Amino acid sequence: MKIIAGLGNIGKEYDKTRHNIGFMVADELARRWNLENAWRTDRNAMYVEYRAPEKVFLLKPVTYMNLSGNAVGPWAHFYNIAPEEVAVVHDDMDLPLGTIRIRKNGSSGGHNGIKSIISNLGTDAFPRFRLGIGHPVHEQQAVISHVLQRFAGDDKQVIEEAVKKMADALELWLKEGGNLDKVMQQFNTKPAKKAKKKAEAEVDDGN
Repeated sequence: MKIIAGLGNIGKEYDKTRHNIGFMVADELARRWNLENAWRTDRNAMYVEYRAPEKVFLLKPVTYMNLSGNAVGPWAHFYNIAPEEVAVVHDDMDLPLGTIRIRKNGSSGGHNGIKSIISNLGTDAFPRFRLGIGHPVHEQQAVISHVLQRFAGDDKQVIEEAVKKMADALELWLKEGGNLDKVMQQFNTKPAKKAKKKAEAEVDDGN
């Protein structure tokens, strides 16, 4: 069995904000699996079950972000699911908007939801599927204000495409039986916009 936990804050006021990227990815997977109307609640999380072909629990903690471990931990412990079989999807302010970064383990990086999960699982050895939401545009803009913003304009299009790509990465992780190597090789790429700008700069340098 496996767990995919998309992190976010419960409530309409947080819907589709930058901090709720994990929920957005979970909703995309539920839509693909024709389970968008099958959400139930247990052990501090909304959940659906899927077989791919093994059983997968897709979770959206209802604890609010800072206590995400109070949902992920009980699910993993109850079903005796090893940490390396628990994929956590979350936002990352240190990554450019729309950038995907996947890793097998590591520190929380200051993310309170990840801190809570590390504490509840008793280890940091679980896969992270991180999606960049970018830094505040202005240095004086409060971080909390930034992460609770909704996406608009070009940012909205970039993030919608990134959410679909992240769902692709998670489906590949399931297909590979939890092996992350191929997933990281395919999806840990630079943002398309940056690559395009770099190419344009190289052309300019040659003129």
